[in-house]
Amino acid sequence: MNRYIQEVIDAHVIIENWLGRGEGSASALMQRFSADFVMIPPSGARMDNQAVSAFFQGASACRPGLKIVIDNVSLLAEWHDGAVVMYKEIQYLPGKPESARWSTAVFRLQQDKIVWLHLHETAQG
Repeated sequence: MNRYIQEVIDAHVIIENWLGRGEGSASALMQRFSADFVMIPPSGARMDNQAVSAFFQGASACRPGLKIVIDNVSLLAEWHDGAVVMYKEIQYLPGKPESARWSTAVFRLQQDKIVWLHLHETAQG
């Protein structure tokens, strides 16, 4: 499997464990993201690394029973030190309707470590 696609899957397992069960740590999760990381969630707000970190710091086990499924993953582009990956993320919470979004992530390879540089999410209507 392509290493950037594997990173998408691995990161979402960690996010699911952190948000759903409080397993792991926000600090370890944030090591996956570049200091220049920017995320645009479905709300359209712009979140820099500091804002994303603050969210995860306060979000341990905030979504009990969360299940995240990554589907329809495709490598849009890859070059010597990065890639762009598109995927569908489906979130399931007990007693609530599923939430789906399309995401496009930009990665950079830094000293043989994959880091998230940018993430843009759009809610599936």
